[in-house]
Amino acid sequence: MSAIVRLLPRLEQKALAAENLIAALKNELAQLEKSGVASSTSKLSALKQENEKLKTEVESWKLKVSEIGNRHGVRAFSTSAPAAPPPAVENLPPQKAEKKQKDPKEPKEPQQPKEKAKKAAPVEEDGPVDIGRIDLRIGKIVSCKKHPDADSLYVEEVDMGEAKPRTIVSGLVKHVQLEDMQNRIAIFMCNLKPAKMRGVLSEGMLMCASSPDKVEILLPPANAVPGDCVEVEGYVRRPDAVLNPKKKIWETVAPDLKVDSEKMATYKGAVLTIPGKGPVTSPSLVNVQIK
Repeated sequence: MSAIVRLLPRLEQKALAAENLIAALKNELAQLEKSGVASSTSKLSALKQENEKLKTEVESWKLKVSEIGNRHGVRAFSTSAPAAPPPAVENLPPQKAEKKQKDPKEPKEPQQPKEKAKKAAPVEEDGPVDIGRIDLRIGKIVSCKKHPDADSLYVEEVDMGEAKPRTIVSGLVKHVQLEDMQNRIAIFMCNLKPAKMRGVLSEGMLMCASSPDKVEILLPPANAVPGDCVEVEGYVRRPDAVLNPKKKIWETVAPDLKVDSEKMATYKGAVLTIPGKGPVTSPSLVNVQIK
């Protein structure tokens, strides 16, 4: 057994030497064919034959080595490149620390109460109280009917240029015919706090010239369209989203909204207009309040 084991390395060396010789011959053949300096075809043929003979011998030696090794428990001969050694332990990346398994018997740590997110307080306008705080816009009455529970009220659906129409309740039954309300373009106050009027939620107010005996709907310029904003020269338009009833903003502004002697709607003498389109007027009333 020991003699066989000693013989195996020699056989392996011979097989490797034969393989190296084959490689050298292949290289020589390739160089000769490439450079074209071969003296004759017979020389090339002789080299090829020698190459084939050596290959056969190599395979024979390898087969013998494998058979002997298999019989005596010695590893088989292999000409493949040796496997790369495993990396040193010190070069391995550090492993993540394992999670510590909690003992179910251990008492749970008390959880800290989460702080409740503080809601931002709504920003309220602190500027001067004037017409700039009132949201006056053009709207179109797309439908109008009498209030089911109040003889003096109309219920209007109004296109304000928004995603959906607004419902607005107006006490105009005694002053304007129902047919004159349909498809009418008018001026509406849009930032009053919504309020129920005899069970119907009203989301604004239709602006009118008003005397003790007569009420007229204010007239916008002829080319006004839903969503147009009404402005007043000398006052910056900065309407509150919704007027705070406690601040009495509308009640402070309203007394200075009037129709002048030329039927112009005004605030403290300045005319209400739609920029680029014209002034807001009254059909016939002069020197009266706007409500």
